[in-house]
Amino acid sequence: MKVIFLKDVKGKGKKGEVKNVADGYAHNFLIKQGLAIEASNANVSTLEGQKKKEQKEVEEEYQQAQNLKGTLEELTVELKAKSGEGGRLFGSITTKQIADELLKAHKIKIDKRKMELSDLIRSLGVTNVPVKLHPKVTATLKVHVKEI
Repeated sequence: MKVIFLKDVKGKGKKGEVKNVADGYAHNFLIKQGLAIEASNANVSTLEGQKKKEQKEVEEEYQQAQNLKGTLEELTVELKAKSGEGGRLFGSITTKQIADELLKAHKIKIDKRKMELSDLIRSLGVTNVPVKLHPKVTATLKVHVKEI
């Protein structure tokens, strides 16, 4: 019997796959547990429609990430901090501070975990911070740290 998997089933199939399984297994376990449905023409066409919709959403998300990348690369986030001799900060600038200032000054909300800062900013000046917006899109945000 052909079934469409609604959820991943270990050793049998992944969500969205159409596979041939034993009739008893399909009726008594997969369909009964809500893990699969019978692969009728109507169900297969519904699955194809869902896949097209998901693909369109992925493309839309990618396009939004590209647009946001263009906006971020034009901006410079300015932060103020106390510093000692040689432009060395007392403390450091974290990704949370950068995200908060970006939201406050430019009304752009970005999760602090998307900022890939290898080490905290500990000196005055401009630092380029990579921001991962999408698996295929990474923007570079300029952060300018000034003395108070």
